[in-house]
Amino acid sequence: MTTRRRFLAAGALAAALFTTVSAQAADKVRVGINNVVSDVVFHLAQERGFFKDEGLDVELVVFDSGPKMIAPLGAGQIDVGAGASSAGLYNAVARGIDIKVVADKGSTPPGYDYMPLMVRKDLVASGKVKTVADLKGMKVGAVGPGAATNAKLAHILGSAGLTYKDVQHNYIGYPQQIAAFTTGAIDAAITTEPSVTQALDNDVAVRFVVDGYPNQQVAVLLYGGDFIAKHRDVAQRFMNAYVRSARLFNDATAGGKFTGKGADAVIKTIMHTTGLKDPKLFTKMIPNGINPDGQVDVASMAQDLKFFTDNGYLEKPAKVEDVLDPSFAKATVQALGPYKAAQN
Repeated sequence: MTTRRRFLAAGALAAALFTTVSAQAADKVRVGINNVVSDVVFHLAQERGFFKDEGLDVELVVFDSGPKMIAPLGAGQIDVGAGASSAGLYNAVARGIDIKVVADKGSTPPGYDYMPLMVRKDLVASGKVKTVADLKGMKVGAVGPGAATNAKLAHILGSAGLTYKDVQHNYIGYPQQIAAFTTGAIDAAITTEPSVTQALDNDVAVRFVVDGYPNQQVAVLLYGGDFIAKHRDVAQRFMNAYVRSARLFNDATAGGKFTGKGADAVIKTIMHTTGLKDPKLFTKMIPNGINPDGQVDVASMAQDLKFFTDNGYLEKPAKVEDVLDPSFAKATVQALGPYKAAQN
């Protein structure tokens, strides 16, 4: 073998060894997702190489609901998950499940109310429901007791002098609420995108109250206790990638519409990962907010916690601080600097 060939062979071997070592050195992180629209931040971080940049090998594990992630998170079977700012979160922590809210995953800053109060179209068209006060005694859909949407409903009802108990509560999942509007099983609901747009397209409901509870912390990013205690450096690097992806999402959804910088690519990823097939949906949909610095709206969490407490949804008294660890997001912002919106 000539000297040149030996050199090339040695170089190829070194490259192969480096690749193998790099792959082995990547830290494994298991992330629970539901493949809902807001999970796009995880998929974007995979596609754009943000996780790889942080030396992470991220496995996305699909669950059919957020609550089913809680026990695996506490047991260390997954490291990261998505949850809701709900009574169930506080009850899980009260039972000794070691999890923490570490960042925003879905919120409603002004212009991003992806969970409006919808009312059956025939009730509005007939004039039977003209104001929120007209909902007294009517059937309102909800995903279950102790949900963040119930706290939002109570907030909106309160603005019209009604209490949470002044309406009937029918527990129905978001996708099924469209059919429930059609059959008259519910008169109103705080539902979520894309069900909102699909209900509008089916001509069965209208957006009745938008931005009725600005800045509510609806969905949250969760870390398992073992992930925080035993792999803090890995957890920090995951947050770095997550915030980079959240900022990309914010650029794409500037102004509360899927019309910002890079929106077409983000829409493509959402469609690929959620099964949504109609690109026209995204011309009508209101995207969820995700704070581009990862910050959680503590004030709204405290307000919702009061609702859970007052309505008997908590097993034990709780404080927001019991479930919150903002240190990772803060460290990321210190490293990356505060978010600056992209210019189209």
